Amino acid sequence: MPGPQCLQCLILLPGSLRHLQERQRIMMKLTITKVAGAARLGVISSLAQTGERTMEIPGCLLYTRTASPPHLTHDTLQSIAGVPPVTHVTLSTLAEHHEVLEEYKEGIGKFAGLSDTLLYCSVNDPVSPNPPGFNTNKTVSIWSSGGRLELTPQKFVSLQRALKADWIQCLCDGEVMAEGCSRKRARKSVDRSLAFLDECLKLMSENEALKQKVVIGAIEGGDLQEERLRSARETAKRPVSGFLLDGFPGGSVSPEAKLSLISAVTTELPEEKPRLIHGIGRPDEVLECVERGVDLFDSTFPYEVTERGCALCFTYQYQPDPETAGEPQRPVLHKEELSNGENNEEGTEDAEIDRSNITPYEICLKEKRFREDFRPLLQGCTCYCCRHHSRAYVHHLLTSKELLAGILLMTHNFQQYFSFFRSVREAIRAGKLSDLKDMIRRQAS
Repeated sequence: MPGPQCLQCLILLPGSLRHLQERQRIMMKLTITKVAGAARLGVISSLAQTGERTMEIPGCLLYTRTASPPHLTHDTLQSIAGVPPVTHVTLSTLAEHHEVLEEYKEGIGKFAGLSDTLLYCSVNDPVSPNPPGFNTNKTVSIWSSGGRLELTPQKFVSLQRALKADWIQCLCDGEVMAEGCSRKRARKSVDRSLAFLDECLKLMSENEALKQKVVIGAIEGGDLQEERLRSARETAKRPVSGFLLDGFPGGSVSPEAKLSLISAVTTELPEEKPRLIHGIGRPDEVLECVERGVDLFDSTFPYEVTERGCALCFTYQYQPDPETAGEPQRPVLHKEELSNGENNEEGTEDAEIDRSNITPYEICLKEKRFREDFRPLLQGCTCYCCRHHSRAYVHHLLTSKELLAGILLMTHNFQQYFSFFRSVREAIRAGKLSDLKDMIRRQAS
């Protein structure tokens, strides 16, 4: 049997490579307007079937579960300002519906009421990482509500034909960082991922509908820089339109080592193609990655904040800009609003609340101190919840286990998060990214 490197040579012919490169060059175009250090400000245009719509970077994707924004309907989603033009769906939550979607023939976008947006399909859900040890040279395992599914490249491409997403993260062996792998295992993850990429590209080139899709190649290699760089260089040789820096949230590697790896990888990637990362969402971590050349993030962080019964309460107003003085007021915080009840006598009574995952950028509305707090979740926020309801009301909904609590928190958290990315772009444009970073960092101290 040929090894992974030999397999790559057998699968793709130069002619098919050139053909795919030409098709994908037409469908996605990244224009960089400013570079500050390694941080990039720009616009992605020609978003496949969405015509002339564009997406600014740095930016984030609209996170969904089973192709539906968590807690929200299509109508409630419309009330949120700044919703990204690209929606993130996950193969692991949709694969078990393959037969239904195949029979439907119109794809998951129309089926789920997302036909007015572009769809990016990742292999896994960043909120639910897979257990390690199940991938092989021939298959990648994903976990759905029905259990484990083994995907070959042929099965993967068949699923993508049914889903009809616009951007497709290619099949890859991305479990390495989670298990603290050896050098041999890291090398194997790169070889497998390149072999999967080559075979999927070949299969997609043989299908008229899939030829038009944007393929996102995954950069693997665990915590070994030499393997990460090899993965980046080899993936960049393939006709992919963007790159996913995979596997960085997990593992036992220090934050400094991860940032060093990210910086090394982005240096090796072509400047004209966007770089994505999954599972990194805290505002301070986002800014660290932006400074190292990452362009796109998922929006799983506001969902996780909502699931904790929390509301994002951080300010991104690093410095007023005279040119934007007429825009809506940005959130203003008081010092006690960021305490999370740690120094509040009444808050100390909430022993049943799990604080292990609560970040400094959120307040937990389950705390008893909010029972008679009739302020909005965040002063100055223009979301539906902050304009119509109080902290006390959301606290009541949470303690009563009302479904409306998740709807109101998700509405607020999404809008706050999307507005944060707008501020990141403004900061790069104004040369104030370091000021924004200092402000975000101070709120975590």
